[in-house]
Amino acid sequence: MSASNTSITVYVPRDSTALALGAEQVAAAIAQQAAQRGISINLVRNGSRGMFWLEPLVEVATAAGRIGYGPVESEDVAALFDADFLNGGQHRLALGMVEEIPYLKKQERLTFARVGITDPLSLPDYLAHEGYAGLRRALTMPSAALVQEVLDSGLRGRGGAAFPTGIKWKTVAATVAAQKYIVCNADEGDSGTFSDRMVMEDDPFMLIEGMTIAALAVGATRGYIYVRSEYPHAIAALNQAIATANSANYLGDNILGSASSFHLEVRKGAGAYICGEETALLESLEGKRGVVRAKPPLPAIEGLFGKPTVINNVISLASVPIILARGAAFYKNYGMGRSVGTLPMQLAGNIRRGGLVEKAFGVTLRELLQDFGGGTVSGKPIRAVQVGGPLGPYLPPSLFDTKLDYEAMAAVGGMLGHGGIVVFDDSVDMAKQARYAMEFCAVESCGKCTPCRIGSTRGVEVIDKIVAGQPQQIKLLRDLCDTMVNGSLCAMGSMTPLPVLSALDHFPEDFGKGELGQAA
Repeated sequence: MSASNTSITVYVPRDSTALALGAEQVAAAIAQQAAQRGISINLVRNGSRGMFWLEPLVEVATAAGRIGYGPVESEDVAALFDADFLNGGQHRLALGMVEEIPYLKKQERLTFARVGITDPLSLPDYLAHEGYAGLRRALTMPSAALVQEVLDSGLRGRGGAAFPTGIKWKTVAATVAAQKYIVCNADEGDSGTFSDRMVMEDDPFMLIEGMTIAALAVGATRGYIYVRSEYPHAIAALNQAIATANSANYLGDNILGSASSFHLEVRKGAGAYICGEETALLESLEGKRGVVRAKPPLPAIEGLFGKPTVINNVISLASVPIILARGAAFYKNYGMGRSVGTLPMQLAGNIRRGGLVEKAFGVTLRELLQDFGGGTVSGKPIRAVQVGGPLGPYLPPSLFDTKLDYEAMAAVGGMLGHGGIVVFDDSVDMAKQARYAMEFCAVESCGKCTPCRIGSTRGVEVIDKIVAGQPQQIKLLRDLCDTMVNGSLCAMGSMTPLPVLSALDHFPEDFGKGELGQAA
């Protein structure tokens, strides 16, 4: 091995997906082989690039760029060294330049610009890749100008409701109170979603920076990140990053010598899906049972402990640093219509190339499923896709050319939600999927309102009757869905009918009744 190898950097992801696929063992094997062969390497544990079918993805830094090998198992490591992979040697797992892999090259990575490139817990790495440029600019601006920048960017909530982020901030900023809070909703409970987890594990300083900018904008001095307990690696990464940011004065009192202070803590949720709803999350943060609050008052006016509170999703807050660093006009240049910027979409389920795809709004569902996802892993035709989590509707192939933006999806009865896309091939039973939606609601309902608590239980019973050969129950099911949509206290009950009705409308044959599924 040549002497030029002494300073070569090798990257092995520390992301949960990579760890689940053996990244820890691969990293240990690389270190062991290097030691045995007397080669000095710099082993960096980076984040995942989001190409999960290639994990663990090992990258080697070269003068021309980073060369990838994957998916690597620990048993492959000795052969990689034999093939001189540290100098880009050929091997059956060689992928060429990582940035040239079409799946990655065709994306527009704004929020995920650093993810997979840097060591997530290295502040110098973060600073070297435009980190904290947004905060430094924010510290020179009055709070009203900060709010206006976010308003001008067109950023909307990435948690599901797509409410304009700047309006929420403006409301909190205008409300007079001795104490205000910033709360990050990191209770990522939707099936097939992982973009929040990737931000927290693979670029935690970005979330911290976004929350700090939000605090400056509205006059908050305390913040909380509410993370689901199923994310231990995210919780550990956030806590370490927060400690580092405090030590370097990017958090705490008198941030970077300014008069502004912001103190941030991580809080672990107990795993209730309903705590993804912002008011139930606040109840849980206060140490109470996670039950939905009636609105008004809005959390922006009376939120955590009765004080004005900004509650934003992880991706919403993580989008803020680049908006402040590069300006609202830069961000607004991406997307279409009222859906501006980018959305990290997550491909999961029966898909050949599952992973994260960050694209500007306007890409079609078909492009994501075929060009990025490569069709089903089973090789069978795609029959249905659920977009927007377990409460999102099922879309048939006839709607796959719909552009993914909030308004276009709503026009065809769909929703974008958190950007989760779960794929089903033609072996799926859509009546079972409809039943699952109702059953999920029955299990996860907080129980505060009758339409959600009782309606979901009755819904399971009615679907069972329909499948058992009672098509006359379809009208009852539709009436029940109407009651849930219009009578539920929060989105849990009002959105559960979406997957049920979409299954009835688009796949009536699975309910054993032919065209009766379309009956009014």
